Amino acid sequence: MTDPATLTEAEAANRLMRLAREVAKHNRLYHDQDAPEISDADYDALIRENNALEAAFPHLIRADSPNAQVGAAATSTLKKVPHAVRMMSLDNGFSDEDIAEFLARVRRFLALAEAEPLALTAEPKIDGLSCSLRYEQGELVLAATRGDGTTGEDVTANVRTIADIPQRLTGPAIPDLFEVRGEVYMAKGDFVALNQRLLDEADDPEKARQFANPRNAAAGSLRQKEASVTAIRPLRFLAHGWGAHSALPADTQLGVMQAIAGWGLPVSELLTCVDSLDSLIAHYREIERRRADLPFDIDGVVYKVDRLDWQQRLGFVAKAPRWAIAHKFPAERAQTTLEAIDIQVGRTGKLTPVGRLTPVTVGGVVVSNVTLHNADEIERLGVRPGDRIVVQRAGDVIPQVVDNLTREEVRDPFHFPTHCPVCQSEAVREEEEVDFRCTGGLICPAQRFERLRHFVSRAALDIEGLGEKTIQEFLDLGWIAEPADIFRLKKHRSDLLGREGWKEKSVDNLFAAIEAKRQPDAAKLLFGLGIRHVGAVTARDLLKRYTSLPVVRTLAQDIIALRDAAPAEETQAKKDKAIAEHIGVENVGAAVGHALADFFHEPHNVEAWDDLLSEVSTPDYVVETTASAVTGKIVVFTGKLETMSRDEAKAQAERLGAKAAGSVSAKTDLVVAGPGAGSKLKQATALGIEVISEEAWAEIVRAAG
Repeated sequence: MTDPATLTEAEAANRLMRLAREVAKHNRLYHDQDAPEISDADYDALIRENNALEAAFPHLIRADSPNAQVGAAATSTLKKVPHAVRMMSLDNGFSDEDIAEFLARVRRFLALAEAEPLALTAEPKIDGLSCSLRYEQGELVLAATRGDGTTGEDVTANVRTIADIPQRLTGPAIPDLFEVRGEVYMAKGDFVALNQRLLDEADDPEKARQFANPRNAAAGSLRQKEASVTAIRPLRFLAHGWGAHSALPADTQLGVMQAIAGWGLPVSELLTCVDSLDSLIAHYREIERRRADLPFDIDGVVYKVDRLDWQQRLGFVAKAPRWAIAHKFPAERAQTTLEAIDIQVGRTGKLTPVGRLTPVTVGGVVVSNVTLHNADEIERLGVRPGDRIVVQRAGDVIPQVVDNLTREEVRDPFHFPTHCPVCQSEAVREEEEVDFRCTGGLICPAQRFERLRHFVSRAALDIEGLGEKTIQEFLDLGWIAEPADIFRLKKHRSDLLGREGWKEKSVDNLFAAIEAKRQPDAAKLLFGLGIRHVGAVTARDLLKRYTSLPVVRTLAQDIIALRDAAPAEETQAKKDKAIAEHIGVENVGAAVGHALADFFHEPHNVEAWDDLLSEVSTPDYVVETTASAVTGKIVVFTGKLETMSRDEAKAQAERLGAKAAGSVSAKTDLVVAGPGAGSKLKQATALGIEVISEEAWAEIVRAAG
């Protein structure tokens, strides 16, 4: 942190300007985009530095000071709604001394004698998304996010799907108007289960949406445009205060919170009321001790003056009440020894280094493994087995190494493997990527399940009866290891009939489904091989030009030769340009070429490929088109398609003689827009391009026959 005493006035003004911009950026990322780039501890450090500079140079305080801002203005497509009473932020304290000073300020402001009791409530500060619930005559009529404190987003439809939030309040003395304020959050266990479900449901695990932490998951789930999406996300709610009201059921903070709980809204079980600094700190320590065992993430404890008449007298500063403060937890760190670095191979071939630690307790959780992310991170930290390291639980979820205490000790550096530790195939890193990936593909045991699941999926060969459970069963039995083995399963018929859940009819149906795919569509077969960057559309585009699978293999061999023959001094950009020109397929570039070359450079993959082609027959790929109203036109699909996948839509366009493009330009003839269409729709409107609905597109398809 910059020491104000070392700065000139000009330097201080420049630093305050930079801090204002940086904090504003991180506010947008955290509050509006649910994609924070820095930890809470790092954010708090920026705020502390800003506060120190403002205290030393009060005449330099800026209009856009972080202390004048609450959250960030909402920029999503959700309807904006003003708050009847502004949703404030909280000042932070980071030490016992900060809290002692807070109490002293309150006493000075209220002119309280030292002997006069000063009661405060204390409760966990949940790391969720702030939300205001407006009840009129006991009925929920509006739910809104905090936004910038003055204007939020209308999330009423989504909030109605949260079981913790009653649609109607019950109990005594319910005011005609009452706004309950609290945090929408996701429990730790629910967060883990959601990420796993998103991974399981993804067609491509590498592109699966994964939330970084429970707070991001809660925010992303609450701010969905479709309430049906929010409904299947396990969101919870805890009340911690109130906004606009026609009457209050009590004259203390604790009394009102107890009334809110009595009306059917959840309130923290750890909410209590104490009357001394020692009691506050003791409760803080108790919550800190129990932090790891709580079902939700917290980042501190909030203290509020209990008497409401005193709260009214204390009032507010620019963005926060004078009668409340958040006592933040320090970043949780511990020292331990890095005993080993293991390389794990994921289902998609990604090589991930994992540090094995001498077990250490961090924030109440025993940590024995830590992610080292990738080769670049290992080099940056300079870590090697035997190093003494500092470990931190980032966001209280993912353990990470933050420092290497023995970097200067003489020891051999860790060498990241150039071959897969599971199958010994080459491990390669593509240009501008940080991850190494195994090229073993079809034969790597670490990738077999995912590769086989992909091979039989609906978008690929679509073999009915070969679901995930069945694939895993056959893998465990040793009956399948590569795609070609699927077509030889019939030799296990008698053994399969004797297994639980397999009757003669189900066995015959499975083998009939497999036999029906002995003459697969060539593009689906190429896509089913799971070659990196070769998706369903790319596979079709390649085969439109190269017509058959053997020719695609020849193309790959050409690319390998191009790479090998390129002069050493030639830049990567020139090599990539040569590869893209050799492929000669629009929208298919060097990345696909490198992926094909890497795949066919590995002898194991060539053997598995040849084995598969010995079991199936693949005629040349022919694009059959039907004359239609869009023949010869360029079509762009945007927004959420509700009756078909994006790949299916593009295939329909291709069948009707149209070209499906990924972006809108002056050459675009037609845009098919579904719900949530954004920039592409705006661009099409600006260019005067015809825009139709998905239903209208279906009519064009039906008319073509």
